[in-house]
Amino acid sequence: CFSPQAFDKTIEKDNSLAVGYFQRGFVHLQLEMYEEALSDYHMAFSHLRENPFIDYKQLGLRHILYAWEVLYSTAAVQCHLQQWQEARVTLEKAVVWRPERRTAILELALERVQDRLFLEPMLVPLGELFRPRKKEVEQLDSKDFLGKPKVISSIIPNDEYIGFEPLRPQKQGFYEPSANALR
Repeated sequence: CFSPQAFDKTIEKDNSLAVGYFQRGFVHLQLEMYEEALSDYHMAFSHLRENPFIDYKQLGLRHILYAWEVLYSTAAVQCHLQQWQEARVTLEKAVVWRPERRTAILELALERVQDRLFLEPMLVPLGELFRPRKKEVEQLDSKDFLGKPKVISSIIPNDEYIGFEPLRPQKQGFYEPSANALR
């Protein structure tokens, strides 16, 4: 079993990580911390930024987080909070985000909510956490994409000064570097 604190640390490192909020919401729901779970699912949905899904394969998580799954799980929490009308509205919103040909699960969920039955939340499959494959981590070498700075153009012959300095008044036709620049 995972603790919400483990997900807190993940979210602290990247607070735009929708799947982090999604996973922590599931943990909060399992711990019967319904208000926290509801907040996490709302944050997960907002961090999807109007996208129907986010594919996390680049980060080493072999999972795609879908907006309709987040909304479905939000409705599951709302059921536990006895917010049946809000759960129905949330599921209707999920239908809009779900591909048209695959709405049976949401139609069944709407019936369950109408009968005031709880929903089981969606979750990232077991074992699918942010744990990049060892091979991928071993290949992570630091790369210097910019390279070393060098003087490209200077009006001073053999100028080897590297860096930036503020603009200062220039004598007409001649540039005299400051004492700091010569060092």
